[in-house]
Amino acid sequence: MQAQFHLALPCENIETTRNFYVDILGASKGRQADKWSDINLYNHQLTFTEAGDFNFDFKNYKLGDSILPSFHFGVIIPVEEWGKLYSKLFQSNQEVTTEATFMEDKIGEHLSFFIADPNGYMIEFKSFKNDHEVFSS
Repeated sequence: MQAQFHLALPCENIETTRNFYVDILGASKGRQADKWSDINLYNHQLTFTEAGDFNFDFKNYKLGDSILPSFHFGVIIPVEEWGKLYSKLFQSNQEVTTEATFMEDKIGEHLSFFIADPNGYMIEFKSFKNDHEVFSS
């Protein structure tokens, strides 16, 4: 089943947030107003609304030898796109965290890295070795 994902999140500054997703990650703008914006991230809809200061306590968990943020969202992309984006971010001196291969030599093996947006939201970009294993157990 192909489906588009929608996620609505508060942000501190709509223009800074919009610029990060469009200029840094290469997403496109959708509908927008002064205090909110839709972002098309790999054909999934993110809606950001300017909410001013807010605070989330980021708790972590361990997967293998990596400490990962419990609160994050992400997108699964083909390995070629994953490599291009990772290289682009690395070359632009963006802080990419936890670049790793998870579940190596097991069902669900995937490449993954995280990056924080200007609001502190952690975004995971992952690419599965075998696409049919995305939901396999």
